[in-house]
Amino acid sequence: MSTFLFDKTVFGPVKSRRLGVSLGINLLPTNSKVCTFDCIYCECGWTDKGSNVGVLPTREDVISKLEGVLIERSQKNLPIDAITFAGNGEPTMHPAFVEIVEDTLKLRQRLFPGARISILSNATLVHKPRIFHVLQKVDDNILKLDSGIEATIKKINCPLGNFNLDTLIESLKKFQGILTIQSMFIKGEYEGYKVDNTTEEEISAWLSAIKEIGPKRIMVYTIARETAAEGIEAVSIDELEQIAEKARSLGIEVLVSS
Repeated sequence: MSTFLFDKTVFGPVKSRRLGVSLGINLLPTNSKVCTFDCIYCECGWTDKGSNVGVLPTREDVISKLEGVLIERSQKNLPIDAITFAGNGEPTMHPAFVEIVEDTLKLRQRLFPGARISILSNATLVHKPRIFHVLQKVDDNILKLDSGIEATIKKINCPLGNFNLDTLIESLKKFQGILTIQSMFIKGEYEGYKVDNTTEEEISAWLSAIKEIGPKRIMVYTIARETAAEGIEAVSIDELEQIAEKARSLGIEVLVSS
C-alpha cells in the first residue's frame, strides 16, 4: 500500500476530474492525514490518530501563499477554473476554516473573479452553524455521502467519534438543495467482510437519501489511486453510468468520472 499526501499548503493547479484547472488549498499538515473519517479507500492513507500529527498552517500563511500564486498566475495570464479546499483530510476541522474561506472569497474577487470557490468535505461538521453558513457562500459546496445505510458508512468511511446518518441527512437538507453530493462507489474485501455499495439494496437506500436531501448535483466516481486498505477495487464506468441514470431519473444532474 502506497498513499499520496499533498506536500504543500497551496498546490497545483491540477487538472481535476470534476473541477477543471483547480488550485488546491490544503488546510491540514503536509506530513499526515487529519480527518473525522478514516475511509478505507482514501488515497491519503489512514488518519493519524497519534500524538505526532503535523502542524496546521496558520490563517496568515495560507492567505499569503494563496495570494502569491494568484498574483503570479494573473500576471502570466494563466487560467484558474477553481480554488478548491481539499488536501490531506477534512478542511472544516481547521480552527480558522471560516475566516480562511472568507479571506479566499475576497482574494478571488480581487484577483480571479471568474474562478469558482469549491470545498470538498465529508459533511461531518456541517451541523456547526458557522461552518454551515460559510459553506453557503461558496460556489461549489461538495459534500460526501457514500451510502444510505449507516452500517455501510461505518464500514467504508469509518467515522471517528459519534456518527448518525439520520442526523447527517437532516443537516444536508438544511442547504435546501444548494449543494453537490459526492459519492464514491467501490467493491472488494476488507478485514474479512465484503465491501460493495453498488448492490440493489445499497443503491435503493442511497437514492432514497438523495431524494430526501434534494441536491442540485451529484458527483459519482470511483477510486483512481491506491487506497489505504488493500483489496479495494474500482467500479467500472458502465456501472457508474447505470447508477447515475437512476439518480438522473429523480431530475438531478449527475456527473460521472472514473
